[in-house]
Amino acid sequence: MTARIAPDLEPIAHVPRAAFLSDDAIDILRFAAKSLEDGYVAALVTLVQIHGGAARAIGAQMAVRQDGLYCGFVSGGCTEAAVATEAVIALQNGTDRNLRFGEGSPFLDIVLPCGGGITLAIHVIRDAAALLRTLAALQKRTPVRLRYHPRERTLVFEPGEGATGWQGDCFVRAYRPRQRLLVAGTPMEAGAVARVAAASGYEIMAAEWGRMLPQDQLDGDTAVALLFHDIDRELALLERALASSVFYIGALGSRRTHAKRCTVLRQRGYGEADLARIRAPIGIFDKARDANSLALSVVADVAKSRTASE
Repeated sequence: MTARIAPDLEPIAHVPRAAFLSDDAIDILRFAAKSLEDGYVAALVTLVQIHGGAARAIGAQMAVRQDGLYCGFVSGGCTEAAVATEAVIALQNGTDRNLRFGEGSPFLDIVLPCGGGITLAIHVIRDAAALLRTLAALQKRTPVRLRYHPRERTLVFEPGEGATGWQGDCFVRAYRPRQRLLVAGTPMEAGAVARVAAASGYEIMAAEWGRMLPQDQLDGDTAVALLFHDIDRELALLERALASSVFYIGALGSRRTHAKRCTVLRQRGYGEADLARIRAPIGIFDKARDANSLALSVVADVAKSRTASE
């Protein structure tokens, strides 16, 4: 799918506005690809440099189409409409460009609350193929990268993992599949955790006692929360999680219960490195006496673990 860059686009007729609010990379890429599919010219805006403090991390993105409709964030919400306006101008000219806000910026009326500055790369999307390949790979839960060549004004799909940032004169944006949480346990606790996690943007998998999941579903972007009140009921799933690359394993129970859990696992041949992967008692609260508090505690612990591993 190739979008025609029209040099005679009409001036901005509407105030730029958000199509929807999301900072999820998959949502942003999907919006950009859908815009081209619907016949709109679109741009991908990427935060490529930070000077001082910033509200978003390197690689944060927005997608902007020719009528000013956009999604995504490259700051805390204070610059996005202005960024969209500048992106539409780039679309009208059919030319990629860099944009700076905050410290050192020519836009003196736009001051970032953090006091720093950001540099943005606006790429006029000429072909949606790289976006579509990226979305297809992420749907299959495969990490990928997009390599932006400013001089060549191209966006190139690359399979595999990597870091986000400059590599020579190219900017590489790494993408990982959407985070997923496997929840298993008693209905009340598991249901509460699943609801809070879903509201926080996690994909949810539910597993019942005695049901085994395929090993390939437990990947490095998946967390496992075991919320049983009986070690025997959790054991099969716990062993399946320990044999996988999941980034988080948490199990319900007191410290005394966890000591018993570790004894059982040692008897089954597991070493100290395996046992160290298990967060128990699960959650960031020392004691969560009700299902809703437990749910907040568990999801916060998963998010904390994910942030620490990035």
